[in-house]
Amino acid sequence: MNETLTLHPDGRTTLRMQRHLSHPQDKVWQAITRPEHLSAWFPADVTIDGDRIGYGFGPDGRITENDPPHTFAHTWGDDELRWHLHPHPGGGTVLTFTHIFSDHHGAASFAAGWHTCLKALLAQLDGRPTRLPEGPDPTRPAGLHEDYIAILGLRSATNDGDTVRVERQLTRPAEDVWQLLDGPAATPGAPPPAPFTVPGLDAGPVTRAESAKLLEYNTATGGVRWEFTEGTGQGPRLIVTHTGEVTTLDAWRIRVEDLAASLVE
Repeated sequence: MNETLTLHPDGRTTLRMQRHLSHPQDKVWQAITRPEHLSAWFPADVTIDGDRIGYGFGPDGRITENDPPHTFAHTWGDDELRWHLHPHPGGGTVLTFTHIFSDHHGAASFAAGWHTCLKALLAQLDGRPTRLPEGPDPTRPAGLHEDYIAILGLRSATNDGDTVRVERQLTRPAEDVWQLLDGPAATPGAPPPAPFTVPGLDAGPVTRAESAKLLEYNTATGGVRWEFTEGTGQGPRLIVTHTGEVTTLDAWRIRVEDLAASLVE
């Protein structure tokens, strides 16, 4: 496997991706450190001034390691990026990329994005066009995201005391997901639409509903809350919590995973 994910005790996460490139190490070094080459594949407009690195938006980062032609590391906001090169015994260069970040559930979005960037890097090294063709398949980024959910073994469902929590990055806009869940039919005082429930759940009436943002209702043992927050990809981050009944963990995990899968069909 060329991609791994490590969750650290401090809550930070490291994504590691490795690629064997057929190009010499010095050429790859130029491609990952020179703004005129980065512009072909990196997901921001990079400028470098001493140990400061700008991205065209937001605060500048700082170069934390620059050991040519081996290691180039820099910050991007609170995140840390590190590029390490070493010769491959069979020829070419091994590129090991690590991205350290706080948003664990955003890992598949980050991986899918860097996967696309690394493909563009290879095209740039080969001298091929690095831009996507016009009219790309709109389902491909979503499919790639879901592939990385599986590859990285991201776990969406947890329980803390008497609360089940499922957090999942989705790949379609919140308004689309709300429609798919029959959210427009959600009315305070009425039963929640079936897609917002799981089998065997004794769901009480909706207590709060905000279109494409929030739905809440009570159960015999606690409460259920569906919340759509800002995400890291094409869609929102979905957070479902159910208090008072931890035995529903698998049911909620399956419900959310089925929803995520339906968005890429």
